[in-house]
Amino acid sequence: MVHYKKFNNGLRLVVNQMSSLMSVTMGILVHTGASVESDKEDGISHFIEHMMFKGTKKRTSFQISDEMDAIGAQMNAFTGKDLTCYYAKSTTGHAAEAFDILADLFLESTFPDDEMEREKGVIIEEINMNEDTPDDLCLDLLSRAFFGERGYGRNILGTHKNVAGFNKSDIAAYMDEHYIPDNIVISMAGNIDISLAEEMVSKYFSGLEQKRCKRKDIAVSLKGKSLVKPKKIEQVHIGIAYPTVKRYDKLYDATQIMNVIFGGGVSSRLFQTVREKLGLAYTVYSYVSSYAETGALSIYAGVNAKKYAQSAEAIYGCIDEIKKNGISKEEFSRGREQLVSSSIFSQESTSSQMLIFGKELLYGDKIYNFEDRVNRLNAVTLDDVHAAVEFNFDDKNKATALVGAVRKPLC
Repeated sequence: MVHYKKFNNGLRLVVNQMSSLMSVTMGILVHTGASVESDKEDGISHFIEHMMFKGTKKRTSFQISDEMDAIGAQMNAFTGKDLTCYYAKSTTGHAAEAFDILADLFLESTFPDDEMEREKGVIIEEINMNEDTPDDLCLDLLSRAFFGERGYGRNILGTHKNVAGFNKSDIAAYMDEHYIPDNIVISMAGNIDISLAEEMVSKYFSGLEQKRCKRKDIAVSLKGKSLVKPKKIEQVHIGIAYPTVKRYDKLYDATQIMNVIFGGGVSSRLFQTVREKLGLAYTVYSYVSSYAETGALSIYAGVNAKKYAQSAEAIYGCIDEIKKNGISKEEFSRGREQLVSSSIFSQESTSSQMLIFGKELLYGDKIYNFEDRVNRLNAVTLDDVHAAVEFNFDDKNKATALVGAVRKPLC
């Protein structure tokens, strides 16, 4: 059973009641992230996410963790390009206690000065770790090559300088603009009583002031650059990005199926050619990132430094092949079935369901419908997927990134 309620202040609640289970995942989703930040704010979405766990008016940082552990619950958060999510998973019997802690840190965090200074050090080390993680570094570089320095091209972690300089005034100004009811969705999935869910949300969130979020479309100007970051490491990390569909584009589902066939799994063209046939990479894959205004089809491979040119040639060969000869009926059937089964598998995870329902409501103001999703996938035809192939892989706006013992960018 799915329940939806919009409160007077604009906050929205969606509950996917899964009565056969013994647990529930509760999430607070905010429609903000790295893409909406200014240069001065670069990294602040992620910084706030970290600081939310560092103490409230009635709980210290330790008490937040200790009280969650005491009821056997789990709590975490993540920041993306256009989403920040705080969530807790608990047994059904402890749902009210877990949500009390989750709501407390979301609404009553005090951002203590000593904790703030410590956490700045933690995040700066996270930035340093990212510099030492070449696959992450490559994909960040690719994002910048594709989208530019701002908007969806921003690194979520921000810069050393910005992180070191953030203060309470910066946090308050940012949260006052983005952490407001009509920019927030609360999503719950699992064995949770609907009246209890409404009661909890009303208790903690109904007092929030009604305020309109002045959300603007993200300015998109595809750069089509080729960037390289020389680094003395064993592998060369390759990133290639092409423009793809927006989040609710008519070719969205066909593009997802095409991606499964091209590089989304172990039976994909990329994996079978670059790894299995040629033995050039341990890791090679592609994925689709779709946003409200645009999208990127990204390809990644970590390869032997002496064979990176051959590896890039093999990847481009897979692209040329799918553009020239299309895909077979067997590949199409297999790719579509993988997406259908993935949707089915997600039905059995409270965490997946919390995110699926929450995102659909946050991004599209829609209630996710599993049957509609499967029907849409089953309605996709081979011709639709061929149209997706034609739409994607536009060389004019292609971007590339290389990280490793190389000097020249990849064309």
